[in-house]
Amino acid sequence: MTAEEAAKLSPEESERITREQGWTGGYNPWTVALIVTMATFMEVLDTAIANVSLPHIAGTLSASEDQATWVLTSYLVSNAVVLPISGWIANRVGRKRFYMSCVVLFTVSSFLCGIAPNLGLLIFFRVLQGIGGGGLGPSEQAILADTFPPAKRGMAFAVYGMAVVLAPAIGPTLGGFITDHYSWRWVFFINVPVGALSLILSSRVLVDPPHLIKLKKDSAKAKIDGVGLGLIAVGLGALEYVLDKGQEDDWFHSRVICMFIAIAVVCLVSFVIWEWRNEHPVVEVKLFRSANFAIANVMMLVLGMTLYGSTVLLPQYLQIWMGYSAQDSGMALSPGGFVVICLLPLVGRMIGKIDTRYLIAFGFFALSIALWHFAHTLYPGIDFKTAVLLRVYLSFGIAFLFVPINTVIYNGIPPSKNNQVSGIVNLFRNMGGDIGIAFVATFIARRSQLHQNQLSSNIIRGGMLDARMHGISANLQTHGIAAVTADKMALGNIYGQVVKQAQTLAYMDVLMVFFVFTLVMIPAVLLTAKPKAGGGAAMAH
Repeated sequence: MTAEEAAKLSPEESERITREQGWTGGYNPWTVALIVTMATFMEVLDTAIANVSLPHIAGTLSASEDQATWVLTSYLVSNAVVLPISGWIANRVGRKRFYMSCVVLFTVSSFLCGIAPNLGLLIFFRVLQGIGGGGLGPSEQAILADTFPPAKRGMAFAVYGMAVVLAPAIGPTLGGFITDHYSWRWVFFINVPVGALSLILSSRVLVDPPHLIKLKKDSAKAKIDGVGLGLIAVGLGALEYVLDKGQEDDWFHSRVICMFIAIAVVCLVSFVIWEWRNEHPVVEVKLFRSANFAIANVMMLVLGMTLYGSTVLLPQYLQIWMGYSAQDSGMALSPGGFVVICLLPLVGRMIGKIDTRYLIAFGFFALSIALWHFAHTLYPGIDFKTAVLLRVYLSFGIAFLFVPINTVIYNGIPPSKNNQVSGIVNLFRNMGGDIGIAFVATFIARRSQLHQNQLSSNIIRGGMLDARMHGISANLQTHGIAAVTADKMALGNIYGQVVKQAQTLAYMDVLMVFFVFTLVMIPAVLLTAKPKAGGGAAMAH
């Protein structure tokens, strides 16, 4: 079917074709998939690549590192606000137009971030970048869900999964390399050529199916839900601020954090109640009446927590306690990303041939075993090879989760709702990541103090302890250090070892909590609907 013939179809016929064969608009479906993945890869990469550049950004723009963290917070807040409403915007203005607008905004704002002369403007441009980036992932996922029929959707989501899973893995390494060898500004400039190419290609290839064009006309007649937009913008913005700044401001000991928590709870609860009763909602919250959809989103939330939480945890440990550079610690993650790339096409081929629920159960089982092994293998002095293998084991389980969960989420959903589904599932994945990162930072701080108190209370002077301190002191004195100073340094050395052991135990505790979360998801899989032969459940009308 040519693009001209596709444009002449009725909305009903186009929806039937989308449901049974996939909507390509007359183009090769894999061409569409690769083109829309380009910009999404850069957007996901941008959420991780800028982290390692913060000290350099702060130094160049004469700001403190605490002030520079707003470069991350501003992006995350604006990104989180756009994710759930992206489906509503796409329906109202047209998905192709919305996607291309997001590409333009993301590309232009990336360039502006690179030339920002001060921190204030950089933060403003990052807000714009987050707005543009927030619409890319959901739009791509909805395009893929329409382009491929349920039986072939697994392979399409495998391509999308490569972008979403690989980008965070190579982000710290690439960001560290660019910052060390060039300038932090190039962290943003590299988005410009990719964005320009993506814009040119998508303008030629993407075609909205007639049923979406009709949906756009119908949506344009509906009244804009200003209350819903305001509630979700304020609610998610406040929640994102809490997750990003909570540990830094000591959570409930901060009046500002408590105020933002109250705002987030009131706004988000009010939003759900308001949207449930609204005839033309910004977010289709009634989709959660489907147990299949609700459980699949919870599984995506847990996957996001584990994926992003472990992505922060391992490099952090290697840098703080092993003395690795940002680039070297990032290298420990990269092999795991390539394992995912190799496995995702295999998993995509399994979709439709094996019950998707079995793949998800196996993925969570493999991930939980990897987390258990990780928690019992981590120790001060861990070598690079072991760190790489630990990440590889985690990646093996993750590869069997991303594609099947995305496939299950679309079971029973009509094509006209794909835009809404994509926005919601991307929100759950991103919020899971934000929760996982906040949890890692908070739990390590709290548990480290607890373990340090416990270890210190069990240290008794005399015997082996005195002998060890004497040995350290004697060794220092042979290097010309005075006896009194050497004794103090020996005591400091023992204290440093206690702190390192306490921190290691705290990291192990975090891994065990993630282990419990992933283990609970295995029986939860049984509550989802069994997909029909051919790759998915029949679509509802």
